Amino acid sequence: MAGKIIVSGVGCCLVDLLYNGIDFGSDTIRPYLSKKRGDGGLTPGRLVFQEEFEKFCGSPIIEVLNQITGGRTHDKINIGGPSIVSLINLAQLINKEHCDVRFYGRGGNDEIGEYLLSALKKTPVILKDYKLIDNRTPSTVVLSDPSYDSGHGERMFLNSIGAALDYRPDELDEIFFNSDIVVFGGTALVPQIHDHMTTLLQKAKSGGCITVVNTVFDFRNEKADPLKRWPLGESDESYRYIDLLITDQEEAFRLSGAHDLNLAIQFFIGKKVSSLIITNGSKNIIACSDGQFFKSSDVIEMPVSQRVIEEIKNYQGGDTTGCGDNFVGGVIVSVVEQLQKGVRHPDLREACCWGIASGGFTCFYMGGTWFEKNPGEKLARIKPYYESYKDQISG
Repeated sequence: MAGKIIVSGVGCCLVDLLYNGIDFGSDTIRPYLSKKRGDGGLTPGRLVFQEEFEKFCGSPIIEVLNQITGGRTHDKINIGGPSIVSLINLAQLINKEHCDVRFYGRGGNDEIGEYLLSALKKTPVILKDYKLIDNRTPSTVVLSDPSYDSGHGERMFLNSIGAALDYRPDELDEIFFNSDIVVFGGTALVPQIHDHMTTLLQKAKSGGCITVVNTVFDFRNEKADPLKRWPLGESDESYRYIDLLITDQEEAFRLSGAHDLNLAIQFFIGKKVSSLIITNGSKNIIACSDGQFFKSSDVIEMPVSQRVIEEIKNYQGGDTTGCGDNFVGGVIVSVVEQLQKGVRHPDLREACCWGIASGGFTCFYMGGTWFEKNPGEKLARIKPYYESYKDQISG
């Protein structure tokens, strides 16, 4: 692909309020844990809306947070969201001569919205259509337990959609659909975009765009019917317009309606998703491609970074927030670089290597977004993890 590649993204962009060192097994948090799917309680690895959580608890969220955290304030405020975090990682790692990274979205005209806008301006992402409107800024309270899952860590999320509720499909301009790559990230937290994904994906494909979709826990549809599989747009036709779908295992199960990984994979293949990556926290990732976009690949399984696992055992100060989002950004970095080199069908395994290195590096800082002091700093930090991972899988 000649010339500069334009990547445009839309989806979840919010403020993360991070609380580290929360013991998910403590007596303090136990009353607030979910009893059944979609009931509004907390569940490790999943997201719940703040309003539904308050109904579940019968108390305002601020009172419950005081109980859970011992009355302390958040440890960190940061840019969060599956769309913007992945795009920031892409913009930090990619050669600026090769790629422009653009974002479309909305924040609220409030104090944390001003923080979010100023923080976004410190990143290399181009705010193509991002503005603050009269609503609350989308936010997520992130409760993190670094010791969960034998020290691999996990989080629980309390989300407020706020201004993202107002973002409409018709606000995506023709420039968005003239991009080389369009990325729909965490759209379940931008409901009007999510509910029109079939139309939006079809329009992107008809314009010759490469389409990437990365998902987030869809509490809205989980709450509506915990037994029904989650929709993606107006119909399952959405899937045939996706060049790359990246989802975690829980989300893959809920989107497919399957309770077995192989059946979930077969669902997406049957719906004509061109290529698929399924992550699973600290466990192996699964990937496959039909050869339309990536080079054809049967189902492959790849481990996480052993170097990251070893180093994080004695590391203090990080958490797993944003690992999946940065994984997505790393995958797209590799896609762009391969396309720039004239590769017609990128190598899926190579793209996953960059995703795994990027996602793993996220464990060494708190929150999903890393703010560079100098351009190229993050790439210099991640590249050794990429190289050691290549050695790891080469045997």
